[in-house]
Amino acid sequence: MQICSRRNEESERKVIDRREKEKQEYHHKREGAHKIIRNKKKIYMKNVINTRKMYQTVNQFKKGYQHKFSIIRNKKVELAVNTKERAEMWKEYFDKLLNTEEPRGLIKKGNKEVSEVEVEV
Repeated sequence: MQICSRRNEESERKVIDRREKEKQEYHHKREGAHKIIRNKKKIYMKNVINTRKMYQTVNQFKKGYQHKFSIIRNKKVELAVNTKERAEMWKEYFDKLLNTEEPRGLIKKGNKEVSEVEVEV
């Protein structure tokens, strides 16, 4: 009986050892697979970004050079290029726009005459 129990214990140990080795091997292979996937994903993302930049550049060439104007005209219809002049002109424009008197007459809204404007809060 002792011989059989020893053999059973030895065979159980072998099975347990084999399973542990298989688990370790599986773990290492899985880590390797994850590394490969991460590297492939990085390469793919670089290609996508490069492709996007390429199409943006192509579209810019198709449209041609488009200058962005930062010039405005004053009351005398003169162009203001200087930043100080532009700032003063914008200041004058908004002062005039925001500092007007309230309308004295009735405000017509559709077919109705309204003396006060209703505002919902």
